Amino acid sequence: MGKVLANIGYIGTDGRSFWAALQTSKAKSEVYPGEYQGWVVRGTPGMRGWAQKMDLPVKFIDTENNSVESYAQSLIGAFESSLLDVVMVLPESLLFNGLVDLLDEAGFAGRIIGLDKNSAFIEADKIACKQLCGNLGIPVAPVWVKTDAKDYGKVRGICLDLIHEYGGVVLKYPYSAGGKGARIILDAWAIEKVYGGLISDYKDDYVRQFGGQGEWPLLIEARMSGVEISFTILVDIKGNYAILPTAMDYPERFEGLPGINNPITGGMGAISPHPLESPELMEMAAIRIAEPLVNWLKESKGLIRPCVFYPGCFVSFEDNFKPRDIRVCEINIRPGEPEFQPVMARLRNPGPLLSGMVQGKLDKVRPEVRKNQLSICMALVTGPGGPKQQKGYPWSLTKGENLEIDFEYFRKRMGLAPSAMEYDGQSFKTGGSRVAYLISSASFDETHAPDSAAEQLRLKMLNAFDLGKIRAVPRENPQGNRLDLRRDIGSHFSKAKELKK
Repeated sequence: MGKVLANIGYIGTDGRSFWAALQTSKAKSEVYPGEYQGWVVRGTPGMRGWAQKMDLPVKFIDTENNSVESYAQSLIGAFESSLLDVVMVLPESLLFNGLVDLLDEAGFAGRIIGLDKNSAFIEADKIACKQLCGNLGIPVAPVWVKTDAKDYGKVRGICLDLIHEYGGVVLKYPYSAGGKGARIILDAWAIEKVYGGLISDYKDDYVRQFGGQGEWPLLIEARMSGVEISFTILVDIKGNYAILPTAMDYPERFEGLPGINNPITGGMGAISPHPLESPELMEMAAIRIAEPLVNWLKESKGLIRPCVFYPGCFVSFEDNFKPRDIRVCEINIRPGEPEFQPVMARLRNPGPLLSGMVQGKLDKVRPEVRKNQLSICMALVTGPGGPKQQKGYPWSLTKGENLEIDFEYFRKRMGLAPSAMEYDGQSFKTGGSRVAYLISSASFDETHAPDSAAEQLRLKMLNAFDLGKIRAVPRENPQGNRLDLRRDIGSHFSKAKELKK
């Protein structure tokens, strides 16, 4: 590696941080020359062990613990010693708890990408975000209601009305829920059970925030139709912005419609680009979502700073598949997980982009995307079974089982990003829910269409899994594999082709 123009850090302990740091170090821009070094701030033992074992160009910065104060202390030291030039915050909880504000007090707020505590309500409070969108003219669900979660009779009545008018309803715990706080109801029979499940999952959080008395805020909105598409919007210190390639998430645990037995999880995989991405769609997202948000930051005293918006949207289309309308489901204030992995795989210039965000140069430094490339990310999760017959991710699961890995295969054939993966200096073990991510890319052209390229890539990734290139060895069955995945991730390129016929 030659002279490093900037050291770019990614904060967190999930697959995003490792993969983003790796791509920052490896990417070679054709427009913005120079070397960039990717760092992971905190990470996991599995990430460090994997980088060492595979000789990958990722460096690490320790934190004493997972508290916002510990992160701030480590970052201040890294900036003072010139270990880091720029850092992006990935866990939203650190933004909610004021990491940017602590760095501001130390004089380093200009080097950190993320909103301060005063603006973090956009993701931290979904009801406040709906109100902001209304003020800014950003389209959301046709009807949304704030009500008291403790009043089941009132909740039931609202659900019945919205099911009648819109064919479905969504209950949302309105605060941070790790992507699992939305519960969809499609008919009256499911109301009581879905409601009861949400209250059971978040009762402790409600009591912690509001006690046993008073209202427990609950967001209820009409179920939106259309295709779900996410956009990653980078904003620089001057209010210039850039929209990265789109991604499609697979949030349900299994293939098919979400429900009681198929819950919305933190994400089982993602693809980029979204099969229905188009220049017209990107322009619509810019005009109707990005510009109002950025103008609000610029016009509000003290809010404008380098940051990320990640709106999840529902898009409806005309018969020629030009976008007809777009509505925001929610707005996150950090890159998506796991959507960021395939997006980063397609970027040639992540280092210049992040440097441009803190320098106010996104009007000149634009995303350099590998146009004829698609990328697929599949989460390897802890499956069912174990000493207590655990149900597996996202429910109860077993940990600490040995991972058997074909290191040469992953050195030559496919990317792997550790997440809840442990390392004791000699062997890798499962550490929890989403253990690691398989990530791979494929090129397409006039003779090799995106749908066929995606299908071949999907089958290649599934074949790696089926052949046990990485497997968690079950305690009760040494020949088995505790890991599991969704087999349909990437299939929507073919589905989009069929739909357009």
